[in-house]
Amino acid sequence: MAMSEALTVARIERAIQTVWDLLHARRLPEGFWRGHLCSSPLATATAISALAIYRQNATEVSVPPVDAASLNRGISLGVEYLKKTHKNDGGWGDTERSRSNVATTYLAVAAIHLAGRLDDCRYILAEAEAYLKSQGELRGLRNRYGADQTFVAPILTNCAIAGIFPWKSVPQLPFELAVFPQAFYRFLRMPVVSYAIPALVAVGLARHKKNPSSFPPVRLIRDAVQSRCLRVASKMQPSSGGYLEAIPLTSFVLMCLATAGLTSHPIVARALDFLLRNQREDGGWPVDVDLATWLTTLTMNAAHAAGLGGTSSDVPFLSLVSLDWLAQCQWLDTHPFTGAAPGGWGWTDQTGAVPDADDTAGALLALRNFWPEITVDQKARLWPHVLIGLQWLMDLQNRDGGWPTFCRGWGRFPFDRSAVDLTAHAIRALHGWSRVLEHLDVQEQEPPHLDFSNRFSPALCRLIERIWKRRAVFRKRMVQALNKGMRFLVNCQTEEGFWLPLWFGNEWLPGEAGPVYGTAKCLLAFAELGVHNTDCWRRAIGWLAGNQNPDGSWGRGFWTESLPPPGQASYRDHSGSVEETALAVAAMSASPDSGGLEARTRGATWLVQATEEGKVTQATPIGLYFARLWYFEELYPLIFTLEALGRYRQSATGN
Repeated sequence: MAMSEALTVARIERAIQTVWDLLHARRLPEGFWRGHLCSSPLATATAISALAIYRQNATEVSVPPVDAASLNRGISLGVEYLKKTHKNDGGWGDTERSRSNVATTYLAVAAIHLAGRLDDCRYILAEAEAYLKSQGELRGLRNRYGADQTFVAPILTNCAIAGIFPWKSVPQLPFELAVFPQAFYRFLRMPVVSYAIPALVAVGLARHKKNPSSFPPVRLIRDAVQSRCLRVASKMQPSSGGYLEAIPLTSFVLMCLATAGLTSHPIVARALDFLLRNQREDGGWPVDVDLATWLTTLTMNAAHAAGLGGTSSDVPFLSLVSLDWLAQCQWLDTHPFTGAAPGGWGWTDQTGAVPDADDTAGALLALRNFWPEITVDQKARLWPHVLIGLQWLMDLQNRDGGWPTFCRGWGRFPFDRSAVDLTAHAIRALHGWSRVLEHLDVQEQEPPHLDFSNRFSPALCRLIERIWKRRAVFRKRMVQALNKGMRFLVNCQTEEGFWLPLWFGNEWLPGEAGPVYGTAKCLLAFAELGVHNTDCWRRAIGWLAGNQNPDGSWGRGFWTESLPPPGQASYRDHSGSVEETALAVAAMSASPDSGGLEARTRGATWLVQATEEGKVTQATPIGLYFARLWYFEELYPLIFTLEALGRYRQSATGN
C-alpha cells in the first residue's frame, strides 16, 4: 500500500517513539500506569457539601472526631477551586474543559451555600442564578436525566439540604427495597441503576427523615428496616471508604446520612476519611480516584498494536509491565457491591473497584496479545486467571447477545443495558482466547498443569480444573457467545452506518453522542474476526470517511468553546480531538483492504503533526462517568495515538 508523500515511514516512527517516550515516562516503578483523571467542579461541589454538612451536624460523640481545621481547610480550598472554574456564561461544567450544565451548576451553588460563602461569592451566585433560569431551572434538571433517579434525586437532596428547594421536591426513593437479596434487585424495577444502591439507601433515608410519608404504615415500615438497610450499605462500602472510589457517590452518601442524624455511623467515618485523603493540591477532587487497571491494559494493547511487543529501546516491553499486578487486580471472591461471581476485573486496583465487562475484556485481551512472549511457568500461573475471567465474561452476556457493564438482566435504564462498545471489546477477548484454545494441545510452550495461588478458593480451583479438562466444550461455548455478540452489533448499527457507545461521547456533538468511539470499537471487532467484505463494514468505513473534519481530524476538541475568527487559525485549533482522530485511524487501519485509505492517511498525518507540535497531550472530555458525568484522562490521547500510528504503519508498510 502506497505511503503518502508527506507522511513518510520515518516521520511515523519518530512520532510513535515520541508518544511512547511520553507514555513510558508515566509508568510507575511497580509496572503499571495510574494516569491522572482531571479535577472536576462537579465532584468538588459534592465533596464541599458533604464536608460542610458533616461540620454542621457533627457532635462531640461523632466517631471519629475530625479536626475542625482539616474540615475548614478542605471546604475553603474547594470553594476557591469552584471560583476558579466558574465559566463566563455563569455556570459550571463537569470539568474545566466542559460546557456548563444545569446539574453541576446547581451542585456548585448548593456547595457555596452550605460552605457559608454567600458574601464573597454573591456575584458568582447571581450569574449562576441567571444561567439556571436560562436552562429551565428544575425542569431543565429533570429533562437532563429523564426517569432515571440515580443522579436527579441526590442533586435535589443536596439542594434541599442547602435550602434551595423544598424537601417535597425530592423524590422519595424506596430505600426499603435494599433489604431484599441482591439476586432480586433486577426484578424490583428500582428507580436507580444497579451501581447506585448506597445512594438509594442514603438519599431515601434522608428524605424519609426530613419529609416522611403521610401514610403511617409506610413510615413504620421504613423506620423498621432502617438498620437493615444501613447494614447493606455498610457491607458494600470498601475498606478505602469510597463507594466505587467515586467522590460524588461517596459524598452523597455522607451528606445524606449526616442529615439523617447519623454522623457517628461507621459509614460516615470511612467516607469522611476517603474525601479528606483525596482532595488535590488545586483544591478540587476528581470524579474517581484513578483508572489504573483500565489504563494499563489499554497501554498494553496499544503497545502490541504499535509493534512494541518485542522491544522498545532494547528493553522488552513485558519487562515494563507487572503481570502479577494485573492478576492481583482480578476479583476472586463474590463482590459485595454487585454480588458478582469471582473472575472479573474492575477499572482500578483500589478496593472500591467493581468487576465490569469492559475492564475484564481489556485485561483478557492484554494477556492474550502478549501470550506468545510469556514463559511456560508464567502461563501455568496465569491460566487460572484467564479461564475464570472468560467464564465470568460469558456469564454476564445478556439474552439479546450484548454485554452490560456490571449486572446481567438489568435493562430499565441505559447505563444497565447492553452496549456496543462493551460487546465489541468482549468479542475481541473471546475470539483471541478461542484461537489459543483451538491450538492449545499442539503447542509445546503450554504448561502441562495449572498453578493456583492461595487466592483461589478450593471451590474455585475445582471449577477451573473442570473448565481446563473440558476446554473443547468451553471453547465451543465461547464461539457461540461471540457469534451471538456479533449479531447484536449488526442489529445495533444505525442506518447511517455508525454505532453509539455507552461510556464515551462528546458533549460538543448532537445528543452528546460518541459515534466515532462506538464505530471504531465495533470495526476493530469486525477486523479481528476477519469480517471485512460485509455491508456493515462498508457502511461503517463510509460513515467515518464521510464525517472527517476538513483538516483530517475527527470529532471536536475541547477548544471548540471559543471559535477563533475566520482566517486567524486553522481547523486544527478548534475542530477534532486527538482521542477521536486516533480511534478512527486505528479502526480504519485494522483492515487489510484499502477502504478509507485517503481518510485514514489524512488522519494519520494530523496525528503526526499534532505529535510534532507537542499537541498530542491535549486531552478532551470524551469520557462518560456514572450518571453521564464528563471527564478527561491525561493518558487517553497518548494511548490512543500510539495504537493508531502503530496500526497505520503496519497497514501502510505491511510490517
